[in-house]
Amino acid sequence: MKYWVMLILLALSLYGKDYTRYEKTREFIDKMVLKHNLPFTWLTSLFQNVTPQKVPLRFFSAKKHKPSPALKRKYPVHGSWDRYVRLKVTPKRIREGAAFLRRYDRIFRRVERQFGVPKEYIAAIIGIESLYGKNTGNFPVFDTLTTLAFEPNRRNKFFKSELEEFLKLCYENRFDPRRVKGSFAGAIGLGQFMPSNYEAYGIDFNKDGRVSMLHPHDAIASIANYLRKNGWRRGEPVATRVSYPGNRFRLFKTGYNRLYQRSRLKQIFPKNGKWNYHDPVRLIKLDRKDYDELWYGAKNFYVLTRYNHSAYYAMSVHQLAEGIRNYVRNRPVHLVRK
Repeated sequence: MKYWVMLILLALSLYGKDYTRYEKTREFIDKMVLKHNLPFTWLTSLFQNVTPQKVPLRFFSAKKHKPSPALKRKYPVHGSWDRYVRLKVTPKRIREGAAFLRRYDRIFRRVERQFGVPKEYIAAIIGIESLYGKNTGNFPVFDTLTTLAFEPNRRNKFFKSELEEFLKLCYENRFDPRRVKGSFAGAIGLGQFMPSNYEAYGIDFNKDGRVSMLHPHDAIASIANYLRKNGWRRGEPVATRVSYPGNRFRLFKTGYNRLYQRSRLKQIFPKNGKWNYHDPVRLIKLDRKDYDELWYGAKNFYVLTRYNHSAYYAMSVHQLAEGIRNYVRNRPVHLVRK
């Protein structure tokens, strides 16, 4: 009996789970055939052999618990930005970003001219998202999105939509869905695009007939296109650090969604003197162990939060980009062009 059980378990591990047994999956397949004209047999063969992804499912099935404001007041813990930036903006990542810029210098220059986004910011996003292409994810995207689309979790609807876009993307670009690897959420490539972002922002910059975020040329151009379409302003600044009285800032509410006229922000001044930006600003507070670091955020800072809805993320992109720019200026080397 144990021998047969072992054989059954081995067979299941080799062939995976047949999702076509479920009504919701069959309805999804029918929708893909009718709406997008994808082959029924191709879809069926894919869904007949899915390896459920436990790690992504565990993450999205868990409820997020946030400490109450009362608990935060009673037990204040500072230094969140110290911990965050220590992981995102490192000397090694700055050096590797400069090397990445040099390696694809011609592409970056073309993209910067066409889209108006500084090359350092594109490189910084790639550095934070995938370590310049060294860590694009090891999860099978089809299996991951199928698991998250049909197994119970808090984001079923979102992942079903992403699975739809992923299958369209693979069929139109002649990718084998089973061979595409990505993050635990199904993000793909150097810029970690979700499948739905391909159609809206993807650029076939190397003109090979495919949009691939695994190809540096396409990834660089697609990220620039994403930022431009979300409102990036050519030639304008992103952020500047400001001074304020005291060590903890409580004069005004902060966050990238709040706009202030600078004339209203008394006792707050750019640390580097005059800042050549005249539109309303955002107040971005970074929580350090012994004090709050405060910045003015311009419209381009807000655009960075469209890539990832986090002020810390946007600030890490900004500081990494500035670090790469300064490193290149101070360490001129012969450019290797591709």
